[in-house]
Amino acid sequence: MVRVYKYEAFDRTFVNERVAEFRDQTRRFLAGELSEDEFRPLRLRNGLYIQTHAPMLRVAIPYGMLSSTQLRMLAHIARHYDRDYGHFSTRQNIQFNWPKLEQVPDILAELASVEMHAIQTSGNCIRNVTTDHLAGVATDELEDPRPWCELIRQWSTLHPEFNYLPRKFKIAVTGAASDRAVSAVHDIGVHLVRGPAGAIGFEILCGGGLGRMPIIGKRIREWLPQSELLAYLEAILRVYNRHGRRDNIHRARIKVLVKSLGAAEFARQVEREYAANRAFAPQVSAAQIARLRASFTPPPYLLLRDRDPSLSGGAAFVAWYRHNTRAHKVSGYRAVFVSLKKHGEAPGDMTSSQMQGLADLADRYSFGELRVTHDQNLLLADVPQRELATLHEALAELGLATPNIGTLTDMIACPGLDFCSLANAGSIGVAKQIHAQFDDFDYLYDLGEIQVKMSGCMNACGHHHVGHIGILGVDKHGEEWYQITLGGSASGQVSLGEVIGPSVPKSQVAATLQRIVEVYLERRQDADESFLQTVRRLGIAPFKERVYAQDAVAA
Repeated sequence: MVRVYKYEAFDRTFVNERVAEFRDQTRRFLAGELSEDEFRPLRLRNGLYIQTHAPMLRVAIPYGMLSSTQLRMLAHIARHYDRDYGHFSTRQNIQFNWPKLEQVPDILAELASVEMHAIQTSGNCIRNVTTDHLAGVATDELEDPRPWCELIRQWSTLHPEFNYLPRKFKIAVTGAASDRAVSAVHDIGVHLVRGPAGAIGFEILCGGGLGRMPIIGKRIREWLPQSELLAYLEAILRVYNRHGRRDNIHRARIKVLVKSLGAAEFARQVEREYAANRAFAPQVSAAQIARLRASFTPPPYLLLRDRDPSLSGGAAFVAWYRHNTRAHKVSGYRAVFVSLKKHGEAPGDMTSSQMQGLADLADRYSFGELRVTHDQNLLLADVPQRELATLHEALAELGLATPNIGTLTDMIACPGLDFCSLANAGSIGVAKQIHAQFDDFDYLYDLGEIQVKMSGCMNACGHHHVGHIGILGVDKHGEEWYQITLGGSASGQVSLGEVIGPSVPKSQVAATLQRIVEVYLERRQDADESFLQTVRRLGIAPFKERVYAQDAVAA
């Protein structure tokens, strides 16, 4: 059984009617019956941006879940409507950078045939709900968060009160001890937790976000009963909708409101709103959540014993097994990361042939299911350990077996100036430069986990603020320069990175990273001390001194 939510009759009717509506809106715009100003909010509500070279269509992949049939459709769209590839983003969505405007309604119709859409992937509304890519298989999970993600998706889609918020709004849900959903930098973070009496409910964070004003979310509710989730979310959004700034796009996010009021006062207002409208707010019944849980029941696992395939594998397989697979809560299985960070390629990009090939492998080895990760990779969640060696060979043939998950070259990067009209600097070229500098896998493994995150502008689509090493592209008199931060983290002890000094020229980014990791190797206490631990222990001073020694790359 594939654990992907299946449309009901209402869902199919709704999405098909939305496609027909946008087809007519596009026809009217191309015929000159709608102005650009009139068409803009209509296309944004259907995931369509106008970028530097062409329109960009962002397709929703709710909480990162894909069936093999859906991935084949994405391959078809890449092949027939784009330039043979798609780009997976940090919101677990996919973006097509080269569609023709007049063909977008046809693309949406094709997506609808496999229960996909682009609704609310842009605009000032509640965006795609994200979650842990290991949901349902993680060994540290309290409860599967995906039914709750689906509940929020259904509740938030075209919600009449929250359809035109002051600014875009993002929600992440996690059910594990390790927050792989990066919830602390979302507008709302929802954590499944066990309450004082043992019942499972929610901890609520609010006011997180990156961009021009990076802020870590604050806890405003320690424990909330499951039946009250939608009522409490409505209270938060109602306070935001009432008091959020609409006169300044840069100060319109809920993080600004939480900061200006203070977390305690914001929480007080939310609690007051929650109490006042609780009797009229939607309640989550046991039957309702049971119905949604039925969409995410476990597949028919085989009764297998745990084994370690790396004990008899070759060097390439052993490296891949150790770095690209993770423990599974069912014995005899592993979760397998499919790296979209092959050295020399744009991070997050995937060709149509790779999509098609991976869909076939998902059918063969992982119950026809795939996940998109926050880090712009894909995941086969349920692979029998006895099949790993064969899967590795097949992934290698597709160029999807780079053994670099969690290493410095497994970086997050937005498309940057190569595509985005908002960007100040490129990202793809710098990523390739870093790949070339750090092409020795044994060296990467010695460095251990280093999360590099890169954005082409202050909008922070690449989450550079929370990278162990963050890279931000800036424009200096028409030239591309890059600001470096150290010490950020999106999970565990969440932190924002600190700028080490003046920006460096594009040609020196990889060399700058090399100087930084050299300090780490020299100053770490032992091989078990991670890069992030070393930065937090030493501060940025020794790294800054090395980077700017003899004005090597000073601005």
